[in-house]
Amino acid sequence: AGTRDAIAISTELNDIGVSLSTSVERDGSRLGMTVLTKHLDKAMEIFGDIVTKPHFSAEDWGRVTDLWYTQLERRADNPAAVASVVRNAALYGPDTPYGHPSSGLLDTAKAITLDDAKRHYADVYRPDQAVIVVVGDVNRERLDELLESHLGGWIKPSTPPPPRGSAPEPLTSRPEVIVVDRPDAPQSVVALCAPGIKASDPSAPLLDLVNAALGGSFTSRLNQNLREDHGWTYGARSSFVETRGVGTFVASAAVFTKVTAAALREMVREIDDIAKDGLTATELDKVRAQDLTDMIQTNETVGGLSSRLLDLALLDLPPDFDAAASKKRQAARAEQLASLAQAHLDTKRMTIVVVGPKDQVVPQLRALDRGQPVLWTPEGQPVR
Repeated sequence: AGTRDAIAISTELNDIGVSLSTSVERDGSRLGMTVLTKHLDKAMEIFGDIVTKPHFSAEDWGRVTDLWYTQLERRADNPAAVASVVRNAALYGPDTPYGHPSSGLLDTAKAITLDDAKRHYADVYRPDQAVIVVVGDVNRERLDELLESHLGGWIKPSTPPPPRGSAPEPLTSRPEVIVVDRPDAPQSVVALCAPGIKASDPSAPLLDLVNAALGGSFTSRLNQNLREDHGWTYGARSSFVETRGVGTFVASAAVFTKVTAAALREMVREIDDIAKDGLTATELDKVRAQDLTDMIQTNETVGGLSSRLLDLALLDLPPDFDAAASKKRQAARAEQLASLAQAHLDTKRMTIVVVGPKDQVVPQLRALDRGQPVLWTPEGQPVR
């Protein structure tokens, strides 16, 4: 970028203790840095070059894509990552923005050229599409000077930005039970998944409380059952995944292969119970307290606060969304949560995904009486 190659950028940032990070996600991408305030000017100079004057050299492209292909190849050895790829492909369809993994697929990744990357960057990474978040000991006047000095040359193109596609709707028809074969694996990753809600849905903050009781903490129902009572796993969790469009509900665990079906039965039972009866008074008190603790922990560091503000920007939510959401959670009534749990946690609508040895897990899954298990690849495609 600018007058620096990749090595020079890395060296100069390291010399002043800057941590640079990038990510690509379902609803957008990020470029960020953490820096001591006294080095902010120098760091912003380099940051500005990265954003406005990228090199896209053939040498860097070859190095980066080799690393990328290796990461995609290794993903097949990570059963939790495979389960994530498969469940999203099953819920949304493999060729949609939410069904296709943001990290890519090996076959299609190798078809992307350097010219494709240059063209995409020019079309998409532009100032009229960017949100800048700064958290730290810097006032607005000083910040404006830095932004003008180091990003002022980032000019909006004369052409309009590419239209932002609408978020995909979940498929109405999908397999009931999907298996990805991992021969001889001593553990299976099991997941129950279904369409969730948009992050902007008024009920989203309250469903966070429901999930906290079900699978959002160490003392939640799923973890207490599968880990503490049965000793089948090191941890069982659930979540409503935040997205601009309709997200997903996921409950998952890595369990001993021999108890794959038994673990799924217990997960279904716990979800059905909370959908039927809601939270106990004790649980409601606990998840309210947990909500306040989580708010404090998210906002107690500059990194945590800036990351959350970027989350909200990518979700098209205002910066004060969390404060309003927490007030709503603190005022939640048990009957509200019971109604939402019943509406959004129907296990009969959930797809089961299992990553494990098919010879051992398929006979177990047939006994669940949820239809014939179908085999998929680690890349989220049915086995032909």
